[in-house]
Parts: sequence; C-alpha cells; structure tokens
Amino acid sequence: MSVFLSTHPRTHSCGALRRDDAGKRVVLTGWVASYRDHGERIFIDLRDRDGVTQVVADRTRLANIHAIADTLRSEWCIGVVGEVRLRGEQLAKAEAGEERKLKTMTNVKIPTGEVEVWIDELEVFSKSDTPPFAIEDDVDTNESLRLKYRYLDLRRPKQQRFLIQRSKVTRTTRDYLSANGFLEIETPFMVKYTPGGARNFLVPSRLNPGSFYALAESPQIFKQLLMVGGYERYFQIVRCFRDEDLRLERQPEFTQIDIEMSFVDEKILQTMMEGLIAALWKDVLGHEVQLPLRRMTYAEAMDKYGVDKPDLRLDLVLCDVSAPSGRSGFKIFEGVVASGGIVKCLRVPGPAEKLSRSMLDGLSDFAKSFGVKGVAFARVQEGGAWQAPFAKSFSDAARDEVNRIAGAVPGDTLIFVAEKAKVANTCLGAIRLHIGDKLGLIRRGEWQFMWLTDPPLFEVDDATKEIAAAHHPFTSPRVEDEGLLDSEPEKVLARAYDLVLNGVEVGGGSIRIHRSDLQARLFKTLRISEEDQRAKFGFLLDAFKFGPPPHGGIAFGLDRLAMLITGAESLRDVIAFPKTQKGSDLMTECPTPVSKKQLDELFIQVRPDLPK
Repeated sequence: MSVFLSTHPRTHSCGALRRDDAGKRVVLTGWVASYRDHGERIFIDLRDRDGVTQVVADRTRLANIHAIADTLRSEWCIGVVGEVRLRGEQLAKAEAGEERKLKTMTNVKIPTGEVEVWIDELEVFSKSDTPPFAIEDDVDTNESLRLKYRYLDLRRPKQQRFLIQRSKVTRTTRDYLSANGFLEIETPFMVKYTPGGARNFLVPSRLNPGSFYALAESPQIFKQLLMVGGYERYFQIVRCFRDEDLRLERQPEFTQIDIEMSFVDEKILQTMMEGLIAALWKDVLGHEVQLPLRRMTYAEAMDKYGVDKPDLRLDLVLCDVSAPSGRSGFKIFEGVVASGGIVKCLRVPGPAEKLSRSMLDGLSDFAKSFGVKGVAFARVQEGGAWQAPFAKSFSDAARDEVNRIAGAVPGDTLIFVAEKAKVANTCLGAIRLHIGDKLGLIRRGEWQFMWLTDPPLFEVDDATKEIAAAHHPFTSPRVEDEGLLDSEPEKVLARAYDLVLNGVEVGGGSIRIHRSDLQARLFKTLRISEEDQRAKFGFLLDAFKFGPPPHGGIAFGLDRLAMLITGAESLRDVIAFPKTQKGSDLMTECPTPVSKKQLDELFIQVRPDLPK
C-alpha cells in the first residue's frame, strides 16, 4: 500500500498556483488530462476539479521519474511532488534570461499558465482504461454515452463548473435565510396520497399490506402545518417527485428551495425573496441585481407579451387591435371579433428586409401547433399604406387606427393573429420569441427579473365550464375579489405571484387562506364536497381550527435556477446523476424488474400482459 499521501499531504489544488508561488515545493494530486513527450522532457497537464497545472518530468534531472512519466496515459490518477517554476525558466536561463522567451511560454488560456511544477517524486495511484470519449468541454459524443459513463462526464471542466456553482447557490441560500431568522426543517418524503395535481410515485407499505405511500410532489401541506406550529419562518432545500412525462426542463426527481413565512403580505415576502436573489447573483456571479424588482400583473403580461412569463430582454410587444379590425371591412377579422375572439398585432421595427418573405410565410406553419389556421402580415409603406394581400379589403380608417395603436412607421412589419383570446395571445407570444431569436433581437447576457402578480384564482374549462383551482385550493383570493366567489368566480384574482427570469418561471407561491369561513367558500366554489375535503385535507383542516396565523410562501426550482446561473443548456447538466426523457438511469440501468420474493413480501403481483 502506498504511503505517498501519509508522507506528502496535498498542498495546493491544480488551479491554485500563480507566479508568486515560484520557488515553492508543492504536492499536487489529480488526473492526467494530457501528456506530451518532447524527448528530454515530458509535459503533463494535471487536472482536478479546481483547474489544470502543467507538470514536467525532466530526464536530465531525474531519469527514474522520467521513466515513470513515460508510462502515463490519459485519466491515470497520480500524485506529484516538485518545485514551482516560471514556465520556460530553464530555457530562459540557458539563453541569457530573455524575457521574451518567458512570455512566449505562458499559457494565457488557464489561470496557472505562468507556472509549471518540475517533478521530484511521482506516484501512480491507479491506472485507467482508454475512456469511451474524450474528457474535455467540447466533446462531440452522443449524450446517451455520456450518461452511461456519467462519472467520466462529471470530470469535464465545464460539468464540474456547473456543479460547483450549484453548490454555491445552496450555500448562499442557507446563509441568507439563516441570517434572516429562517429555520431549516425537514418534512416527510413518504406521505398520504391525495388525488389531483401531478401524478405521484407510489411506495407499497410492507407493514400495511395493500396500502401505499405517495412520494411528496412538494412539502406544501407540511410547511403550512409548521406555520400553525408557530415556527414562523421555515425553509428546506428538498427533493420532490412527480411521475410525469419528461422533457428538457423536467426530471422525475427535482429540488426545490421551499419557503414559508407567517405574519406577512405579498410585499413583505417578495422583498425578503429579492434579497435572496440579489445575494445569489452577487455571490455566485459577482453581478449586482437592482432592487426592487419589476412587478407586472397577469393581465398586463398577457396583453403585451401573450404569456405569463415574458422574456423582457426582447422589446417587441403585442397590441390588441380588435376594435378597428372588427369594423375594417376585412371579413375574416370581423368574423373573429363578432364571435367573441380578438385580433392581436405584433409590430416588428424596420427595415422590412430584416423579415424575409419566406420567414413570414413560414409563420402560418409555425402557428398551426397552437391551433391557429393562419397568420396575416402587412408591410407599412410611406403614408401608412400597407403592402399586404388583404390591404384592399381593409378600410383606410381602420388601417390608420391599427397603425396608431401599434406605433407603426414606414418600414415596419405588422403580424396579425385572429382567434379566441387565449389562443391568439399564446400563438403571437410564441411568434414574438421566434422572430426575436431569428433576428437577434434578444439581448443575451442580460438578467431581466420580474414578479408576475394577480393571476386568476380559477381555471375555467372552455368546453365544460367546470372550475378548477389554478394553483392549489389554499391560495387566497384578493380581498377586493372575495365578494365575487359565489357569483362570478372566473373574475376572481389570486394573491399569488411568480418570479420570472428571462422568460423562465424560476419560482412561484401565494398568500394562503387561514380563515375557515373563506376556505369553506372556496371549497364550495370548487364543488369539493365535505366528504372529499375530509378525505384529501382532513388533517390540515383540523389544524386550522387552532389559531392558524396569516402566512404565505414560495418555492424556487433549484435545478432551473442553477441552469440559468451557469448558462447550461438543460437541467441534466446541473444534476449530478440525471434521468433520461424516459425516466431511466443509463449508468445504473434502472428501473429494473424485481424478484417474485420481493413482490410477495409487498403482496404485489405483476400483470402478465405488461407492454414490452
């Protein structure tokens, strides 16, 4: 067994050495990232999670060390002892100390590029087979292969940087919240199954045959119970579970920064959370976030941007031109308005040549996925006239009014969608982002935060007119809207809020209902019977009989926050061991079947007609 580590404890990481360290004797450990045999000297790039240092084995100094270095290969794990020297120092001395020679030896691409370590001792801790792909940032390898060998993929500098920054996010979160009086309290993973919301993973109970736990999709009910228990300020960095179809931004297990506060209103809670966001961006990225953050109502967001999470790095806005379109003489627009729909317009500033005809024609196909049959467009000419197939069908007065509402000037292009309000907003909002991306109008590198406020409390099914909670049934309505609960529930707005960053929802929450009478009215509006109330939420309703405080909370998606902070392309890049889009782990090859003995212990049988 090697005694190297007991006699030579590591002194520096591979990213720590600088010019001022020249002359020091150091111990480094890590992996061979690359090696170059130059005859008398072998140059090795030694890598750990902190960076890379060049180490040198010189035959004329120590032939035995050079011989060992000659056997090294990529990804061998080694330790070295040696002297820190300026790169090219030996060469410069041999050539009368020419400063120019030293400068040409510096590697400006890495922080340690001015120095190298001349090896006096070298220990091989372990050898490596040839890796299935190169351990480098711009690796051109199928993602499935990288996930199968995830432990190798995790050695890539970019991947390590992602996880290091994620770790900084959690550390700063704990520091900030603890400094502001929050207690970190754990809640159960295995909970009571309650129908509704996301599909739960089920866990069979061996001690209670035929009964199951559900894996918690969030700690929502428990954190509210902690408020009843008098803990006032709670947080938890918690794993949550949802058995849903996966996509780029979704994993079956994910992490939330979960927070709840007593004796607060929206402004108090949001101000506290803004401090957390400012601390994260300052500590992790060195960026100063300007506070307070912008606030925008749901109604304004839908009207101007077509979505409830607008990307404010793009200045294009939508406008409603239903009024002039409804009396324009253009039968298609008039028909949509007469049937209760709307006409929305997007102005794209000139020159018109930026938007090619082929790009505009392609918008109709783009819109079909949103249930829109077609997209109309017009180019604005001198004097406000339109160049468009339908221009002659559109009255001059209505056209001039549309130009005024849109702020159109010659050279601009107007894009129209006429449909039901929800469909028109969603479609044109997507077109806004599509065109912004194609034309390079999105200001990359900016951080555009905003609070979305006052969303609808309920969702109404267009076909059945059935009402469902847009968030969860404990979200409080606005005080001024409580009188509408019984008569016009579709008009009730919620005391809910989302934090949006660059068009991505990174957190959401609400002020909760703490009054029994108001909770009963909400359940009545949702047509949840007393029997169902008891079955789903009985223990919470019982707790609320004992003096619950006013309270509210929020949950941030840690994976999503980390993805945005690091600039990663997907959530999988900021999760150490992610699942594929089918929910499988290619590295451990799970999920897997289990033995009949295990199933018998759980009183479970597997159907013989399972799909292959």
